[in-house]
Amino acid sequence: MNGQSEQRNDESGSSEVIVDESAELSEDASAETAIESDPVVVLQAKADENWNNYLRAAAELENVRKRSARDVDNARKFALERFGADLLAVRDSLELGLQADVNADAEQLMKGSEATLNLLTQTMERFGIEEVDPQGEPFDPELHEAMTMQPSAEVEPGSVLTVFQKGYTLNGRLLRPARVVVAQEPPGE
Repeated sequence: MNGQSEQRNDESGSSEVIVDESAELSEDASAETAIESDPVVVLQAKADENWNNYLRAAAELENVRKRSARDVDNARKFALERFGADLLAVRDSLELGLQADVNADAEQLMKGSEATLNLLTQTMERFGIEEVDPQGEPFDPELHEAMTMQPSAEVEPGSVLTVFQKGYTLNGRLLRPARVVVAQEPPGE
């Protein structure tokens, strides 16, 4: 039986292969064959591989979570960086206006103030901040805050008669409502 196998049938009818142990295979080859054919060893190797994959995935997930938290934190801290940098020009202009010579006339000061206001308006527009000035428009409770109502024959009832304070939106979202006086029908009509 040297290097040969023999097949035996037992009483239940199942066959069993018996390998002659004196086969001329090296011990290493026999060990490899035993490892490959032993289902417990194969399953243990597969379980170890899956465990290592799980640990790597869990570590990667933790790294992604930490990186995302850091990115969100930085976004909160530095979200206004560009806006702040652009506002510095407005501040510089205001400081120059305050340092203006005492002998400066009102016209020069007025031009400087207008230039500063234009600079601020341009900066706000670049960042999506738009002015809400509803003078003469129909009252819109989503954009306007009615401070009072006043009878008026000049404008249609329900329209904005006077604007106390302009409102502003940021990319379509209301930052501050315009504070207004709303026209109503004059008494006796």
